Amino acid sequence: MTTNAELLARRQAAVSRGVNTAHPVFAARALNAEIWDVEGKRYIDFVGGIGVQNTGHRHPKVVKAIEAQLQNTIHTAFQVNAYESYIALAEKLNALAPIEGPAKSIFFSTGAEAVENAVKLARFATKRSAVVAFSGAFHGRTLFTMALTGKTVPYKAGFGDMPSGVYRLPFPVESHGHTAMQSLEALDSLFKTDLEPTRVAAIIIEPVQGEGGFYTAPFDFLKALRTICDKHGILLIADEIQSGFARTGKLFAIEHSGVKPDLITTAKSLAGGMPLSAVIGRAAIMDAPDPGGLGGTYAGNPLACAAGLAVIDVIKEENILEKSLALGDKLMARLKQMSLRNDLPPMDDIRGLGAMVAFDIVKTRGSQEPDPDRTKRLTAEALKRGLILLTCGLYGNGVRVLVPITVEDKVLDEGLSILEESLKAVA
Repeated sequence: MTTNAELLARRQAAVSRGVNTAHPVFAARALNAEIWDVEGKRYIDFVGGIGVQNTGHRHPKVVKAIEAQLQNTIHTAFQVNAYESYIALAEKLNALAPIEGPAKSIFFSTGAEAVENAVKLARFATKRSAVVAFSGAFHGRTLFTMALTGKTVPYKAGFGDMPSGVYRLPFPVESHGHTAMQSLEALDSLFKTDLEPTRVAAIIIEPVQGEGGFYTAPFDFLKALRTICDKHGILLIADEIQSGFARTGKLFAIEHSGVKPDLITTAKSLAGGMPLSAVIGRAAIMDAPDPGGLGGTYAGNPLACAAGLAVIDVIKEENILEKSLALGDKLMARLKQMSLRNDLPPMDDIRGLGAMVAFDIVKTRGSQEPDPDRTKRLTAEALKRGLILLTCGLYGNGVRVLVPITVEDKVLDEGLSILEESLKAVA
């Protein structure tokens, strides 16, 4: 039998140090919200491949769709020989996305590709080049998306100068000292001192920040951004790569605010684990570049498109949006109960939108002083007990929950009990 230790040694010898692995266990198989490692140990998955498994690992309908596609084609390149599944998935997304007027879509393989191409579309359509992003944002690891990302370590440190044309505002998180009004004032100041609005192609924002800490953008703030964009001819890009596809109780998190962006980027749970991302946007913007200006060899792969169509069916047929809201309520209630216990580490700022939930570990009860060391010990302790957790946030003390929305009640309860026991162990 291959062991985790053996695979870890092989990994260290063969794989670039630049790609991090949070936990030294190697998956052999997975089903819904459970993973078994190569040694046969079972884990409850509260990470879901970093938000990729909203409909669970190996959902039967998704597996069936992939298997059926395997009997036909694996790859032709859409730019050479197109296929119906790409078109059918675009049609469904165009109908479902909160876009004003006719919409069109284009597919890629990764979230970073989607963001890169959303910016390309915005620049081409507006004939402007500047992009405004936010602190704490995570938009990818390619060079331009790294410039958009609002965290230096580990994403930017050591990689040299970032591309020009990116301007940053504080994301409105009151516990971090930035209100929505202050963020809007910072935008007004930016326009007055450094960047005339007529140079701005787009403002890009995560309706709920992912790596940045699971902070929800205030709905009135999003509405204000929409008004400002309309006033100055700026496009509003909603990065829904982590917050989209039912995680928050809406197909896209920005729907909670009633705001309609010009472009939406999505990936992760779009195709149930297959590498697929998309940009959905107003048809006039999507049609702006000349033919050949967008694309990619693997972009919109037939297997991934078949999986994406199955995921949309699952979301509708299994009432995943309603389940997300109920799951979020249960997670928030249980975490708040834990936060009242004196025998557990101090927990602060339990937050969430739907089933996109997080909390912070702080040094003293009632404070907001981050405790990243104890947070790291918590994830290690949970792993020993059979629960996979992942941290988030600028200070390394946030714990996020991205358990598959399809998780069985008994598995969820077991996972929450392990979390509680792990918290007590590191108190």
